Amino acid sequence: MTKYLILTEKPSARRNFEKALGGLSGHFADFDYELTNLRGHVMTLAEPQDQVPDTLTTQIKSWDLKDLPWDLNQFNWKRTYIVSKNPRTGKQESTKSLLDDFKKKASQGFDGIVIATDTDPSGEGDLLAWEAIDAIKWTGPVYRANFVDESEKGLRKALEHLKPILSFQEHGPLQKGLARNKWDFASMQLTRAATTLTKKQGYPFVSRQGRLKSAMILRVYQQLEAIKNYQRVPFFENRYHDENGHTYARSVNKDEAPDFRYTSQEEAQIQETLPETATPVVISTQPKETQPPKLLDLASLSAILAKEGFQAKEVAATYQKLYEAKIVSYPRTEDKTITPEQYEDLRPLVDKIAQTVGVDVSLLTRREPRKTHVQEKGAHGANRPGPVVPSSLEGLLTYGPSAPKIYEVLAKNYLAMMAENYHYTQIKAQLAELPNFTTTINQPQSQGWHLVYQDQDEEEDQTRSTQGIGQQARRFLYEGQNKKPTAPTWKWLKTFLERYNIGTGATRTNTYGELTSGKNAYMIDQKGKISLTDSGLAAAILVQDTYIANPKTTKRVFDIFDQVGRFEMTADEALHSLNVTVAHDLPIMAENVKQLENAIEKPTSYEPKEKVSGEWHGEEVTFNASFSGHRFTAEEVAQLLAGEVITFQAMSKKGKSYTAKGQLAKKRYKGKDFIGFDLILDKKKTRKMKK
Repeated sequence: MTKYLILTEKPSARRNFEKALGGLSGHFADFDYELTNLRGHVMTLAEPQDQVPDTLTTQIKSWDLKDLPWDLNQFNWKRTYIVSKNPRTGKQESTKSLLDDFKKKASQGFDGIVIATDTDPSGEGDLLAWEAIDAIKWTGPVYRANFVDESEKGLRKALEHLKPILSFQEHGPLQKGLARNKWDFASMQLTRAATTLTKKQGYPFVSRQGRLKSAMILRVYQQLEAIKNYQRVPFFENRYHDENGHTYARSVNKDEAPDFRYTSQEEAQIQETLPETATPVVISTQPKETQPPKLLDLASLSAILAKEGFQAKEVAATYQKLYEAKIVSYPRTEDKTITPEQYEDLRPLVDKIAQTVGVDVSLLTRREPRKTHVQEKGAHGANRPGPVVPSSLEGLLTYGPSAPKIYEVLAKNYLAMMAENYHYTQIKAQLAELPNFTTTINQPQSQGWHLVYQDQDEEEDQTRSTQGIGQQARRFLYEGQNKKPTAPTWKWLKTFLERYNIGTGATRTNTYGELTSGKNAYMIDQKGKISLTDSGLAAAILVQDTYIANPKTTKRVFDIFDQVGRFEMTADEALHSLNVTVAHDLPIMAENVKQLENAIEKPTSYEPKEKVSGEWHGEEVTFNASFSGHRFTAEEVAQLLAGEVITFQAMSKKGKSYTAKGQLAKKRYKGKDFIGFDLILDKKKTRKMKK
């Protein structure tokens, strides 16, 4: 009997498969199986200096602009184990032990490994599975189980339709994931350049630059600058309004400066001779309707919740937990619609979902699939409720603070497509004596889906009214102004990214979450409204006019990854766009950094550390020119570079003088290797201190 080892992405996914198949091991379809799991990525690309021949190590380790850009043709793209801190024990742990267990298990007579990691649009699931399979040097058959959700039905169906991977070189999702992985890794050159330039200018910021981060930061900066530089230019024009509150005005095309707008009240009154009153008349009456809004993605959902104070990072993390519990659908989807099968899967649960979120079931009269929302395309389907329906919203709080609101908004948005269309009557009217003065009134007739879901993206209808036109309209002087730039919000930024079709809803949300959280945040989110920190402001100033921050470039890079996945381009060829980006952006950043002093107050306590360089053990190195208050003399620098131990008087942090003894050594701080002075402690004194 054929026996497969099914490889899942993490323990929670393995448990879902276990439930779907009836055990950790057993028989399914026409094969025996055993389940095992990874814990996300178990391998990562090694440090840049470990990717090149020894002759290039010094150059690649350098953060100096003269050593950039890198020659990526010299890179071997070697991977290594991931070392990280265990959140429970606080100890550093390596993924080597997990891979050793995987290798041992895989050697126990299996006829193939089944990749059962997430089937996501970026190829991430295929990449992390390949990393593990490649690390254990598996040479046997490999299969792919593609599933759209983690329901029992979805997982079983995926295992009934296994796809053989004849060669990883011919596996599109993996090649797409590899291209993205290499591109992002090599783009750290721009982070190094930006950080070096910023610190040389006297600012202690780490300037993280990336294809999506930079585009988002720069767009916010540009909008804030537009607001700061906005100058109000008032105008005056004659209009009419009737006793029912309707305004009659002449139409104005976008960016037009009509001759009936004046710079002062006096000019508006003198230049036009218009009657004080006029008679409104109806020129057309039409029945109209609107369909329910499109289904949400994770970015749209998080933008809605931002107005209530929920941070994007928390929403994304909570949504993931709800997904793993099958309460909501897969988060990292590109789909805007759902399939007929997905619609049918949820059909029996509609009334129960409605009851949980307080929607009147009698409003859900359109139970047949709408062609606008249900189509024969896509994979995971748009974001929607999952197969597990909670009995109450309050009970969801165990998944996170935003969980009840996530489910309520997602469910009502989904249920809206089963409500009737919103119907209204559109009345157009003009003034009999002045036919170029017109108004439009939208009179609601049937609220339809509006009674189920309030569409946050729907433009506010200023013309909505229950009143008909009045009997008489009276002239008044209207004061307007040139349009003020909109304050940047998460919803506004999301719309910008959608316009350029950059990333999925989940990618946008996760990136926004990174930018707005932690002590090194670049943005501040206050109920969806965005401002920049000093670090964010510095990063934005540096990437003005660069390719890395250009939305068209970012969109092009996403398209390139898709081309790699379709074998229209190789992963290595895709890196050419990174080479072009770095070569173009470095000199521009070097010029932009000069603007920082006019934009950000320089920290008085910060002074860039002086460095010295020289050859140490046959390698060109750079290290701090001082240690513990003592600046190395030229003679001491020569001794250190010669590998000698030196002694000098130093000052402790508490202001006490002591004798320091040490030599140069390879050291590591926050995951980065560097060369620095290594203090040799007196063991006798240390023992006395311990006693």
